[in-house]
Amino acid sequence: MKEIAEKKHAFGMIGLGTMGRNLLLNMADNGFNVTGYDKSPQQVELLNKEGVKTGTVGIMEIEDFVQSLKVPRAIMMLVPAGKIVDAVIQELLPLLDEGDLIIDGGNSHYTDTDKRFIELQKMNIHFFGMGISGGEKGARFGPSMMPGGDKKAYQVMKPILEAVSAKVNGEPCVTYIGPGASGHFVKMVHNGIEYALMQMIAEAYELMKVGLNMPDEEIGNEFKKWNNGKLQSYLLEITEQIFFLKEDGDKDVLLNYIKDEAKAKGTGKWTSQVSMDLQSVTTCIDAAVAMRDLSKQKDLRLAVDKVYSDATSIDIDKAEVLKDLEDAAAFTMKIIYTQGMELMQKASQEMNYDLNLADCAKIWRGGCIIRASFLEEIYTAYKNKPDLDNLLLDKKVSKQIKITVNAARSIIIAAVKAGIGTAVFSSALSYFDNLKSGRMPSNLIQAQRDYFGAHTYERTDKEGIFHTIWQINAKP
Repeated sequence: MKEIAEKKHAFGMIGLGTMGRNLLLNMADNGFNVTGYDKSPQQVELLNKEGVKTGTVGIMEIEDFVQSLKVPRAIMMLVPAGKIVDAVIQELLPLLDEGDLIIDGGNSHYTDTDKRFIELQKMNIHFFGMGISGGEKGARFGPSMMPGGDKKAYQVMKPILEAVSAKVNGEPCVTYIGPGASGHFVKMVHNGIEYALMQMIAEAYELMKVGLNMPDEEIGNEFKKWNNGKLQSYLLEITEQIFFLKEDGDKDVLLNYIKDEAKAKGTGKWTSQVSMDLQSVTTCIDAAVAMRDLSKQKDLRLAVDKVYSDATSIDIDKAEVLKDLEDAAAFTMKIIYTQGMELMQKASQEMNYDLNLADCAKIWRGGCIIRASFLEEIYTAYKNKPDLDNLLLDKKVSKQIKITVNAARSIIIAAVKAGIGTAVFSSALSYFDNLKSGRMPSNLIQAQRDYFGAHTYERTDKEGIFHTIWQINAKP
């Protein structure tokens, strides 16, 4: 390995799976002298094969890998989140020098990133966590990247990251997010939004397939129409294609052979958990996480289906339903993004991330899984008013909400009558209706809390904190 060690690469990647290998090849294509390390001979061999044109090679010995890098060294890990990240760091530390840089490019929980940042800072090792979105294709040809943490370390990597990122209007889809674990926090929220958008599309599919008895090809064409209009997004783009793929030998499209149990890696759940900790409201994401969990209870669902199966067709004009469904989806999409942006705003205030919400929306416009034309409007809204309390207060967004909200009501009513679940559509409308209410029924909850637990309450007509002995004062 002496020849490789003397080459002195500008950057090294640990983890040559789909994401790591493709991002490394992307860097090589952009003229950077890079190398990769993996314990798997197969992964190293694959990099060597695919990197022939650029002279990019993989290394199987970590000592040789570290020695092959220019000092100060810049190393990115793209390995599974959790204990494996810590194990790789511990393996690296004896081989590094002060001033070297480690980047965690995986989907680590932001609290783990905070701990690693503090520990490595004590050793004078630069560290930042970076969310990466775009999947295999994005990594290879241009992802959206969310780096946060050590700003000096980001400046070192900035030329490489900007070169390999997706571009929208000539602008790179990467920016410094903020201090600490802000990069991984923003990526976590991105994934929560992704969960909700996917569940919304799945519910629309169910309404068309079960409620309107539409054939797969017609459903695919409907999603294609949506994607060519106000709902344009990457998720709809791939959804449309799914409805037309038929494998050799199959009588039906592949979709109809896929088991209806949705797996998850936990990032959606993390988003819901932290939103409750911060007292932010992400009902659409919460509903999407719950529906993935419910989908895994296949045997129970089959048993209950035998007892209660009563789903019926939607008995409204089909053309009218489809028009309303598209508008309802547009309404729900805006609510989903609104909740995600509000969560990041709350986190920025509570955790001192100093997030630029306009920049977050800006880098999501290209390369990432949740890219959509609506992000341009989100970017503009926060660029014009960085301290916007809620996206629904933006004039352009509020106008669109007013135009589509009644369609959401109609679709939910039709779904309820037909016995078809619409967890995310319904959560979006319920959130909106409560948010626009100047008076909620929460005064009754406060009275109940004071009655059984002496938790006190505030009054609308006078200042102070009050408690009532309800059992004595209440009439029988």
